Amino acid sequence: MSEDTYDYIIVGAGSAGAVLAARLSEDAVSSVLLLEAGGEADVDEVNIPAAFPSLFKTRWDWNYSTTEQKQLNGRRAYWPRMKALGGCSSMNAMIYIRGNRVDYDSWRDQYGATGWGFDDLLPYFVRSESNSRLGAPLHGRTGPLSVEDRSYTHPLSHAFVGSAVSAGLKPTDDFNGAEQEGAGLYQVTCSKGRRCSTNAAFLAPARSRANLTVATGAFATGLAIEGERAVAVTFRQGGGTHVVRARREIVLCGGAISSPQLLMLSGIGPAAHLAEHGITAKLDLTGVGTNLQDHPVVPMLWYTRGIGDLAQLNNLRTYGLWKARGRGPLSSNVGEAGAFFATREGLPAPDLQIHVAPTGFYDNGMHEPNSRMVTAAPTLVSVASRGSIRLRSADPAWHPAIDAAYLEDQTDLDALLAGLRRTWEICTQGELGGYLDRPWQLPDHPSDDDLVEHVRAWAQTLYHPTSTCAMGSGEDAVVDAELRVRGVAGLRVADASVMPAVPRGNTNAPTIMIAERAADLIRSAS
Repeated sequence: MSEDTYDYIIVGAGSAGAVLAARLSEDAVSSVLLLEAGGEADVDEVNIPAAFPSLFKTRWDWNYSTTEQKQLNGRRAYWPRMKALGGCSSMNAMIYIRGNRVDYDSWRDQYGATGWGFDDLLPYFVRSESNSRLGAPLHGRTGPLSVEDRSYTHPLSHAFVGSAVSAGLKPTDDFNGAEQEGAGLYQVTCSKGRRCSTNAAFLAPARSRANLTVATGAFATGLAIEGERAVAVTFRQGGGTHVVRARREIVLCGGAISSPQLLMLSGIGPAAHLAEHGITAKLDLTGVGTNLQDHPVVPMLWYTRGIGDLAQLNNLRTYGLWKARGRGPLSSNVGEAGAFFATREGLPAPDLQIHVAPTGFYDNGMHEPNSRMVTAAPTLVSVASRGSIRLRSADPAWHPAIDAAYLEDQTDLDALLAGLRRTWEICTQGELGGYLDRPWQLPDHPSDDDLVEHVRAWAQTLYHPTSTCAMGSGEDAVVDAELRVRGVAGLRVADASVMPAVPRGNTNAPTIMIAERAADLIRSAS
């Protein structure tokens, strides 16, 4: 780094931080420092859509796990999070889902996040997007983020859509259209069959700017607070400790785990909890690290007959096809098809999403399939349970205690059970049903007790932790509607942790939207 003072310091170069750095550095007179604990996302496994599970539990992964989950038979859930430029947008399954209008209107109306209703936010989704098929008024065609239909879709995914429609769901070719409910094929954040992360879409084109400094291998360890203002960031890099100061603002973009952890390490959080670790509270902000939400997903698998699966197509020939043309089976994002529906009458929006993979995918894909299979995974997207992030040590290198509190609210288990039952009905009839041989880990005609035990044995994260620095006007809100940390000047949070409630659907697009809006909020305050 050429200097030790910048106008803006952004901590974390993930799905939000990469976007924010690119947008703020558009102003040539503002200097921007982007700190990233990981390195360059420069290996084929990042760019090959179907290869994302191969990054799990490697040097690219923070490799988190939860505390023992009481409702999951005491299991600790593994939580992968990418440790490189682009963050989880360099590791996810690339499904482009914005969420439901109801989600954002509730942010505004229920939580007091003024300016965060759906109509307020749609322009930011559109600004980011370059959609290969869909256009105005709901989609963008000129933004940095490439969104496209896959060049390859397995026949089993088409068969699922056919079965879902024959079972009564509406067909859809746009889960981000006027209605979310229905069944169809997912669009993905890819460009010509290659992953389009926020690193590739936003940050890489901006890195030639003289006013943008990107520091990799830079692990943030604390914030310096002088009076009531955040003024500096301490980080470790190259075996040494460094301090950089911000003239205008520091913005945390570490996500739902790292952002509250860094706040607490810096003395911003629940005072009693901080005292347990010998940290003096500079600001007793009780909401930091609370309100944790995630989408639990339950893999349901069947052995298939009369058709191959995606895993069989992973070979040198298909790698060559992807490498040369960005086409073929390796351009699949694995979770190719899906659906949204409500599990009971009277809900304002769908509470259940299905993710369909034309192969066997369970335990985070850590097991190489050795039989032909298909997976349909019901996912709870309207979550009542609330967990927490808590320090385990005052040492920043220690992973925090992550309590996802999966299914602690009975409402969640009831909804998931209904979702499993409906998914079973969809998959075992119609076009897909003709390919199914026998179920995996379940009897041919499972009872409710069988399904509940399946949930407890196999439920896992869908990789969507949010809401641990929640935005709003209530007593537990950590940031206000301008994303400013309450009680501290010069400090904002702009990532998935500020969501008051997790949206209905995959969270990468909403996280990018938050960064887009944050850039405007910050620039308007300058």
